[in-house]
Amino acid sequence: MNWVPVIWSVWGASILLMAGVILYASRLAKNEEDQLFLSESSSHERTEQAAIVSRVEKVQPIKKMTMLLAGVATLGVLVYYIFDVIHQLQ
Repeated sequence: MNWVPVIWSVWGASILLMAGVILYASRLAKNEEDQLFLSESSSHERTEQAAIVSRVEKVQPIKKMTMLLAGVATLGVLVYYIFDVIHQLQ
């Protein structure tokens, strides 16, 4: 069996998954603001920002895992082709 289509399929799927999670996380964080709420009249904005931060923090571990998966898949593709070049040079 030829492993090249399988390796490229796994790599492509991991890259698409990573891109999807990164886009989702950036979409969640789009309305996040870095500001201090000093007055009590801005409690609504404070709770809104806390909810956004909570959702973004929930996505961060998934984002890191998909980036790790894409990195491992990329490394797998590179290792396969390095061994292929070495094998053909012998």
